[in-house]
Amino acid sequence: MATTAWSITQSGRYEPFELQLARGQISWHETQFQFGTNTNVGTSFSTLWPGGGTLYAYPSAATVLKISSANANDTVAGTGARTVLVNGLDANYNEISEIVSLNGQTAVNTVNSYLRFHYMTVLTAGSGETAAGTLYAGVGTVTSGVPATIYGYVSPGYNTSEQAFWTVPAGYTAYITSCAWTSANTTANIVVTGSLNIRPLNGVFVTESTCKMVAGNSFNRLFDTAVQVSEKSDIEMRAASSTAGSAVTGEFNVIYIKNDAA
Repeated sequence: MATTAWSITQSGRYEPFELQLARGQISWHETQFQFGTNTNVGTSFSTLWPGGGTLYAYPSAATVLKISSANANDTVAGTGARTVLVNGLDANYNEISEIVSLNGQTAVNTVNSYLRFHYMTVLTAGSGETAAGTLYAGVGTVTSGVPATIYGYVSPGYNTSEQAFWTVPAGYTAYITSCAWTSANTTANIVVTGSLNIRPLNGVFVTESTCKMVAGNSFNRLFDTAVQVSEKSDIEMRAASSTAGSAVTGEFNVIYIKNDAA
């Protein structure tokens, strides 16, 4: 006769804080994990995202985004990605999201206007089970599926955006608990400098943490005391290399808590 085993931790009373948080047992607490890779890091600092060896340019005002693909098979009846979840912040820095049905290289406008783009994730796909081409979120003229100004990418095989930046929503305070950089270079004597940067509302980016790595190494930082970040602040990871053309990945973990409950 089968029996059912009940765990005393089912109520969450004896579980670690992080596990309770992941189970949604702590009100007004949210988590966010961001990661990004830049395969063309130069000798000047650039943002860790697929946009190449430049710093990310944030939208100056909330705008409707154009969602498109470089491949015609990313469409509602195609073999590639069919629908995506778009997430970000509105003009007042409140969290917003929506589901967009793709139409290949033809752009589909979002219903919402985004002041910040956080990520785009593939929800459904055809037989390929992933995007057939790079997916884009951007503005301006779209040529062969590529917008003139790009705010987000989804590379084939990933099914989610790769960008090591994020903005704290209105009404919340964020706490960065960890960050990490990885240098994918195999060439000896290349030195990569990583930086974690925070820009408060109407302020400038300030470096909060930094590291130096030689070729092929990683650097992980667990903060003994989490780094506090105020609402509407931008968090961004960057890297620079002693030799142009380096590949670097960055990631960070955030817990953000509603201010009324902090």
